[in-house]
Amino acid sequence: MTAVRDIHPKAPGVAAGVTEHMIRDLVDGFYARVRADDVLGPIFNGAIDDWDHHLDKLCAFWSSVTLMTGRYKGSPMKVHADLSGISSAHFDLWLGLFRQTARELCPPDAAALFIDRAERIAQSLEMGIAVHRGQFVGHGERLVGRAAQPGD
Repeated sequence: MTAVRDIHPKAPGVAAGVTEHMIRDLVDGFYARVRADDVLGPIFNGAIDDWDHHLDKLCAFWSSVTLMTGRYKGSPMKVHADLSGISSAHFDLWLGLFRQTARELCPPDAAALFIDRAERIAQSLEMGIAVHRGQFVGHGERLVGRAAQPGD
């Protein structure tokens, strides 16, 4: 696991009371729900071989996002774009579980921060995947049910 760097004093998580321990609890609790979910579980369980390593990576990611520690090194867009079969419905389900878990496990200000960042990240990933698949033609116009065609 990557060593913990100092928390940036102006990180958004500082004011919200986010701690590394809170991040671990949120990541572990949330992904336990994802793994058990009838829809998301098969996708994640099929794509991830080493859950301990993956959860450590996700903790580093959320530490970087909320505490500005710079611990995360990776390319989440590529990893998610390479997953076939994920759709907007999967992102909606993922976000619903994330919101529920954050609200149950975190104080209100921290939950609000995690949820805000998760929504932004999910939107970015979903848009990046759609572009990767040729499902956007520009300015966010979504092409439902077909790939972009020449001249679109």
